[in-house]
This record gives sequence, C-alpha cells and structure tokens, in this order.
Amino acid sequence: MTDHGAETGAGRRYFIGQHAYAAPAQDSALYIVSTPIGNLGDITLRALETLAAADVVACEDTRVTATLMQRFGLKAPLLPYHEHNAERQRPRLLAALAEGQVVALVSDAGTPLVSDPGYRLVRDVLAAGHRVVPIPGASAPLAGLVASGLPTDTLLFAGFLPQKAGARLRRLSELAPMPATLAFFESPHRLAASLAAMAEALGPREAVVARELTKRFETFQRGTLAELAAFYADNPPKGEIVVLVGPPAPQAPAEDADDVEALLRDALARQPVAAAAKEIARRTGRDRTEIYRLALALKAEAGESDAVPGMDAPDT
Repeated sequence: MTDHGAETGAGRRYFIGQHAYAAPAQDSALYIVSTPIGNLGDITLRALETLAAADVVACEDTRVTATLMQRFGLKAPLLPYHEHNAERQRPRLLAALAEGQVVALVSDAGTPLVSDPGYRLVRDVLAAGHRVVPIPGASAPLAGLVASGLPTDTLLFAGFLPQKAGARLRRLSELAPMPATLAFFESPHRLAASLAAMAEALGPREAVVARELTKRFETFQRGTLAELAAFYADNPPKGEIVVLVGPPAPQAPAEDADDVEALLRDALARQPVAAAAKEIARRTGRDRTEIYRLALALKAEAGESDAVPGMDAPDT
C-alpha cells in the first residue's frame, strides 16, 4: 500500500474487502462526514472517498476512528477534536484550510455536530470564508425514529437531558406542549430516572427505547413512559440509547360561542352558577370568569338568579 505522505488527493486508495479503489480529488473544504453508528457496513462510498482524500481527519477519539480507518485501508492523519481541546485545535484546522488542504470532521459514531462541539468549528470555518460540505449518512435519532412506529412528520431532537432532577423536569416541562415526536440521547445508568421524569412531565405518552442500533444486540422496547420506566428500573440496560416519545394527544377543537352557550344552559339546569361555570370552563378551555359572567347573563335573561355577591363568584 502506498504511503499516504507520497500521495496527492486524487488516487489515494481505500479498500472494500480485498478490492482497492482510487478516491477522486477533493476541493479544499471542511467535510462533515457521517460514520456508522455501529455496523461498519453502513459507511457510504462518498464518506470513504472523502476520508481517503483528506489531508487531516478531526475526530472525537482517535482510537475509535482508527478502527474505522484500518477497516477500509485509510491513511489520513488523525487529529483529536473534542469539547476539552476544541479551542486549541480549531486554529490548526483553520490554518490547514487556509493552506488549501482537505479537512474531514467525524464523530465517534453517526453524524457530527449532533451533541458534540463541531458546530463552533463550522461557524468559524464559514466566517473565514471556507466551504463546508456535508457528507450525509447514519444518524441514531433518525434510525430510531423510522423503526419506532411513532409519528415521523415532525421531530424535535432534544439531545441529553440535564443530569439534576430539578433542571431535568424544567426542561421536560418546556418540551411538553411541543406537537412533535421527541428524540433524546440517554446513558444507561440514567435511563430509568429519565423515563420516570418524562412520565411525570409529559403524561401517559407512547414511547420507544431504541438500544444498540445497527449492532448485534439491537432492541426496541415499546410502551408508555411509565411502563418503560418500571421495566428499566428492574432491568438496567447497557449500550447506546435513543429514547423516542410520541407527541401529545391532539386537543379537542375549541367550542364556538353558540356551543358554549348551549353547554352552559344545560349545566345551569343541573347546578348553581359557580359550579356550572367551573364545569364548562374546564370542558371548553375558556376563561372561568368569562363563563361565570355569561352564566349570570343567561340566568338574568331567564328571570332567575342564584348568585349571591361575594359567595357565588368563581374561585381565584
């Protein structure tokens, strides 16, 4: 095999099985290269061509990326780039681009910039006037979504939840009204607690825990959030995990004014003004004080009144 240092961008080789292929030349740019999330067979031909032509490959963990590179006979130098050294390494990558080199960015698995520091590099590269080229491929949230059986028309990727219980519940409360399937990353030792928090904040929604996607022990556990929390409390998991949570149940259509009045007349025939107003406000989602005033007006129209000042007003 030709030594990488003697090659130019065009003609650098990669291997699939016993077959060698020459990579086409690549223009100088930052290439965001998606890599497999487990099964190395999910690498794309375009990713192999890009990695073969790269002058430097920035990666989270050189040991992880080295396994991928060795599998396909790739020889590009590896430069560690992660949250702890990003500030120090970014100038080196920008300098390489300024010299006209081909720079590839990979994560340990899947699509870079998803829950890693790569977006800061992209912003700086764009600000410096260099091209950024996406090389799409595997993505754990999308792999979990398409096999989940949950709605796929709207997806909100929420990454990792905060570790502290209070902050976690606050974040989930912010996400609760979102009309979308929610996707989270979670670590095995926090999974049961996070699912319990989701059940508390999001209610009895359908959910799926996708574990070890594309790997030998890939599993999908389905149920309500409460059921999944109980299951994993008794069965601690291992491996990489994506949690998919279905959207909230659709709200009942708002009642128009005529419907509200009809409902209120029916309620007034059965109970006092305050109780009727409380019931109809709850059923329609309307302001309770507004409904109470309408109830008094309907009573007055019928020549009746059971309102006692200071006694029959709605609770505040």
